[in-house]
Amino acid sequence: MASRNVLQHQNKGEVLVPGVLKQKKNMVAEGRNRKALGDIGNLATGYGAEGKPLPQKSVAVNVKVANVANGAQKVPVGRKPAQKKVTVKPKPEEIIEISPDTREKLMEKKMLRKKQAAEDITKKKSTLTSTLTARSKAACGLSKKPKEHIVDIDAADVNNELAVLEYVEDIYNFYKLAETETRVHDYIDSQPEINEKMRAILIDWLIEVHHKFELNPETLYLTINIVDRYLTVETSSRRELQLLGISAMLIASKYEEIWAPEVNDFVCIADKTYSHDQVLAMEKQILGKLEWYLTVPTPYVFLVRFIKASLPDSEMENMVYFLAELGLMNYATIIYCPSMIAASAVYAARHTLNRTPFWNGTLKLHTGFSESQVIECSRQLVSYHSEAANHKLKVIYKKYSNSERGAVALLPPAKSLLTASSS
Repeated sequence: MASRNVLQHQNKGEVLVPGVLKQKKNMVAEGRNRKALGDIGNLATGYGAEGKPLPQKSVAVNVKVANVANGAQKVPVGRKPAQKKVTVKPKPEEIIEISPDTREKLMEKKMLRKKQAAEDITKKKSTLTSTLTARSKAACGLSKKPKEHIVDIDAADVNNELAVLEYVEDIYNFYKLAETETRVHDYIDSQPEINEKMRAILIDWLIEVHHKFELNPETLYLTINIVDRYLTVETSSRRELQLLGISAMLIASKYEEIWAPEVNDFVCIADKTYSHDQVLAMEKQILGKLEWYLTVPTPYVFLVRFIKASLPDSEMENMVYFLAELGLMNYATIIYCPSMIAASAVYAARHTLNRTPFWNGTLKLHTGFSESQVIECSRQLVSYHSEAANHKLKVIYKKYSNSERGAVALLPPAKSLLTASSS
């Protein structure tokens, strides 16, 4: 056995005696133990070139003394006091159940946030066009003008079924289109026996008859419309002009009134100048020439809407009707469409009563006219007002000088419009 061990180590270039081998094994084991202790304790062990252990060096370590309840114990050198392990129990996770409705709401909120973020980004982007537009408005002073407040004139009629608020805008849009089709054009030159003065006398007399019969305002405006439309397509003699007027009022009364006057009433009001049969014959002739077309937008239908847009009181309302009737009597206003006459009457009345602003966004929206468009016709109406007191035809003036109608005819005309016209 000894020889076998010697041979094995000779192959490695080293000769060892069995006794020495055992001693070396013990030293190696001791070196391993000391190495482990060297990591913990105060001794450091080294080895030389031949594997022999170097002399151990002691390292001085201050040892702290721990006071214990029973007395003081020394802590072994190189060892730390044992610490208790603290186990932290994890908190149970809260499970939140999300219903399908909640999930949809969360998705909607998420999409809304994304949309708002995209809009914010878009708003922040300033294009060249927007920059130039803003600079142009600033140069013209347009950017400093506040937006005009538009009044809801139909708010008080929400529960009024007769106001037909669902269709009122469509109705007046239709009136605007229809007034151009039924508009009366200049016809006085085509009438050999009738002139503007004779027409004014007829209209003045018809207004008086209308007032005596206490008919609705719609009847008066439709009567004048029938007379003008008939004279547009047919010539009339001077002798038949009054017959045309009472026959036109008979037709309008049958169309507008619940209790229309009888034929004999019109014969008597004309001092029996015409017979019963003549009135019926003229009625038939008028309806034939007009092709029974009586549903037309007169200035009155526009006056009702435009007065409402003006937010009037009784004085304002009477002044508008006074100026509108003055316009109907004078032939010069026939060049204007019915809606223009109505809008101009409102504008002139606001000037006369000094209701500022004279024109606003609400009136512009509902009339469809700007202030510059109505000012010319308004000046004509104010000029008729200024001449009414000295005019030979005083029916309209006396009618609106009555206290029942606020005596608006006695008020001074709008000098601001007349001054601007003269300048």
